[in-house]
Amino acid sequence: MSSQPSNPNGNDRDNGAKPVRKKGIGIGAITAIVVAIAVGVWVSNGNKGGNGTAVANSCDANPEVQTALDEKAIGDLAAVQVTAKGARYDEISFIHENGDEVGFSAFEGNVTLVNFWATWCAPCRAEMPELEALQVDYGNKGFTVATINLDIGDDGLAKAQKFMEEENLSQLPLHRDPTFDAFEVLKKRGVALGLPATLILGPDGCEWGVLAGPAAWHGEDAKAFVETALELADKS
Repeated sequence: MSSQPSNPNGNDRDNGAKPVRKKGIGIGAITAIVVAIAVGVWVSNGNKGGNGTAVANSCDANPEVQTALDEKAIGDLAAVQVTAKGARYDEISFIHENGDEVGFSAFEGNVTLVNFWATWCAPCRAEMPELEALQVDYGNKGFTVATINLDIGDDGLAKAQKFMEEENLSQLPLHRDPTFDAFEVLKKRGVALGLPATLILGPDGCEWGVLAGPAAWHGEDAKAFVETALELADKS
């Protein structure tokens, strides 16, 4: 995997203020106040997306999907971690190839392979033709390869466009996130340490699997995995 340094966005908090004890407040009242404050902090910080609105970042776990796809995560796809435990990524947004800012809800209805890549990432460049071929084979069968470019800087888009033109990647979308914020979400979730990073999403937008690193996405193992995912989607 390749990785590129990014600027952290940590928010330091001042926890140095000492509590003031007032005569007449009982232990039960103090406990209630502490619980209320803790809940308020969680609502205002831990349960919000980037725009400050509350997000529902989970869905029902799907043991059937987990079992079936885990059996197919072999060979070329042995590194795929099948999850299907109810994770969503409602806090992620990116620029759609049509110019709109969207989230993963734009892909709902299809089984979606979301691949984060950049032109400076050699393994990313190597697997893009495989992803193109996978999209050609399954793109009209309820499956979508959604490639999200992470090249930053004023020339980031131009670099990505040039690469895709040179490689004749006409079937892959050029979605992008020049802020690198989406990748930071993946890092915080423990999904990725470098690029490429891939998510498999079910038709409802829920995570079915993750992969940190490249794969042979047009091999027989990948095809069997995708076909099983499509069969599971038909049942849902």
